[in-house]
Amino acid sequence: MQEILVIFNPAARSERAKAAWRRIEKLPNCTMRATSAPGDARTVAGAAVNEGFTTIVAAGGDGTINEVVNGMVGSDVALGILPVGTMNVFAAELGLPGDLDEAWAIIQAGRTRRVDLLRANQQYFVQLAGVGLDAQVVQATSWNFKKNFGPLSYLISAAQIAAQKPPRLYVEADDQVREGSFVLIGNGRYYGGPLAFFKDARIDDGKLDVLIFKNLAYLDIARYVTNVFIGKHTDLPDVEYFQTKRASVRSDDDVPVEVDGELVGSLPVTFRISSRKLKVVVPVGRDN
Repeated sequence: MQEILVIFNPAARSERAKAAWRRIEKLPNCTMRATSAPGDARTVAGAAVNEGFTTIVAAGGDGTINEVVNGMVGSDVALGILPVGTMNVFAAELGLPGDLDEAWAIIQAGRTRRVDLLRANQQYFVQLAGVGLDAQVVQATSWNFKKNFGPLSYLISAAQIAAQKPPRLYVEADDQVREGSFVLIGNGRYYGGPLAFFKDARIDDGKLDVLIFKNLAYLDIARYVTNVFIGKHTDLPDVEYFQTKRASVRSDDDVPVEVDGELVGSLPVTFRISSRKLKVVVPVGRDN
């Protein structure tokens, strides 16, 4: 049996994903398993652990990685990544190249490091989570909308949501209760691409990085985004940034929660560092 298993969705609807699948099918020295429905990658990964594969490769974006990780939890199997999805934030965090051949060479080299694994209630995640605005955007943006408008679809949805009254969120951590309208939880530095929202984060420091945005009017969002680009958002008086090992979020409103770009339910939610670590395949020089 091959030691490397590659999990991919051959029914992915973007042309980039279809082209990637045709190339992935020709990769040497590995076993291929296709998925056909949401949740399949988690099931396939769990079965692969029991079959004795030593490396399981998620060929896709952050959502695919999240499913595979949740199927691997509790094992010592290494996670490899071929970043061919729409969003590849965790791959960027690990310093993985976007080129498929280069990423595959890294997987075959087999250099690994252990990183923190986070939990949102019972769901594990590796890079980020959001409560409020971004989860509402994910909830409101259909595939057809994304197909017709591309990345602009998220901005359109965000603008529509920003016109509504924001929820009041209560964040409890380290015996304090803080309030805000939008909460982000980070494991690494990046959110939504190569933007360092969580400037002090390390994916192996045993801490959650928490950002609380107090206001969500159009001008507030524009001000936040502008300051993120120049690295000054945590200096704003209506933004709180801190690190902790555990944070609970609640609200009197029905507020959705996303992890790694996928909806996982609604509040209340407790975020914490898992006692388990995740072994990931990384480029040379990215193991500390």
